[in-house]
Amino acid sequence: MKNENLHPADQLVLMMNRVYKNGLTSTSGGNLSICDENGDIWITPSGIDKGTLTRNDIMCVKPDGTKIGIHTPSMELPFHSSVYKIRSDIKCVFHAHPPALLTFSIARIIPDINLLPQVEKLCGNISIEPYAIPGSIQLGKNISAEFKKGYDVVVMENHGVCIGAPDIFTAYRIFETLEYFCRIELNAMNLGKLTPPTAEEKKLFVKEAKLFESSCKKPSFVLKERKQTSEEKAARRDIITFVKRCYEQKLFSATQGTFSARLSTGGFVITPYGKDRAYLEERDLVFVNSKGKAEEGKTPDTKAALFAKIYATHDNVQSITAALPPYTMGFAVSDAVFDPRTIPESYINLLDTKTISLKELYTDTDKVAATFTKRTPAVLIKNDSIVTVGKNMTNAYDRLEVAEFTANSILATKTLGKLVNMSSAEIDEIDKAFGV
Repeated sequence: MKNENLHPADQLVLMMNRVYKNGLTSTSGGNLSICDENGDIWITPSGIDKGTLTRNDIMCVKPDGTKIGIHTPSMELPFHSSVYKIRSDIKCVFHAHPPALLTFSIARIIPDINLLPQVEKLCGNISIEPYAIPGSIQLGKNISAEFKKGYDVVVMENHGVCIGAPDIFTAYRIFETLEYFCRIELNAMNLGKLTPPTAEEKKLFVKEAKLFESSCKKPSFVLKERKQTSEEKAARRDIITFVKRCYEQKLFSATQGTFSARLSTGGFVITPYGKDRAYLEERDLVFVNSKGKAEEGKTPDTKAALFAKIYATHDNVQSITAALPPYTMGFAVSDAVFDPRTIPESYINLLDTKTISLKELYTDTDKVAATFTKRTPAVLIKNDSIVTVGKNMTNAYDRLEVAEFTANSILATKTLGKLVNMSSAEIDEIDKAFGV
């Protein structure tokens, strides 16, 4: 889906509808703008329902200040204009009041994105600007001052967030990723003590990221002209169905979430690197052969090497997922232990879920792959993700979903008091009754 070819007004409608549908702004909250090649600023209107915008509602403000359209431009036009004047590389300004990020805004605290290196890499350094009344000249001065320093993400005290990006799709990916992360950090703080990656792990992440990016630039293909089997076509269709389901269930974000399926002919199909999960199509998915080579012209997800090792180690594994769902990841960035012995369904699906360090992920892939057994179908990787395996796509997806439901209920139990896990005797009964 080539959304980047849409007219600026259509892009704004598409993204604002997405923001509203995903519960990341209210009917009256937030404003988005695009500065086009002529210097015209296309901006959402003031006082119009964000859930029902059409292209006719979008306002255009010419460089000389002339306003074109049937409404009044957003009252925040001054700070949008100020950012464009300060930074010629920014062509989209994205402002909204998503609930988790707003928590940090009203506490006047910058989210600690250091907890997840991949989030830190995407979002970059974050600044916070002093409070000023909405729509005021002072607010524009405060925000533009931070963008002038080189920041692309600015938390606004008691107001929300402002993001600047080269296009609206990049801005949205940063926006949604940051909101997901804020949920993760808040969940982790309610579970226990935050546990950031060590200095060594951060260095390993940077090293691996550079190796991955350099490998993407090298010729890596199986066949220039390869025919897809009916099995592969079916796998691609079903993966897209599950990816969209993961996104709708908030198990995947726009930028994070991996789904794959093994093929009987060898190799597997996996989600691509860097593409918005909400807009993936079957043709975007990447075939990776048994030797780890990807089809020409495509870049597989960063988890491809790990998945290849898991598939090679376990003949019974037919599908693998990796994701950063906000409740489960609360355990990945805190000292709280994820224990699925809460209800029979959680235990039967997740059994003896293990937790490994980020260092192990980068230094001993063989060990990580061997961690998965019939008794351990899910592994929580500290400061990274949860990985689930299954005998088919539904099985792998179900385990991911059950993990998030379980993590959610564990966190909610803290409101009531002490969590009581099923006893060893009760676990033994389940093992015998269900043959697990």
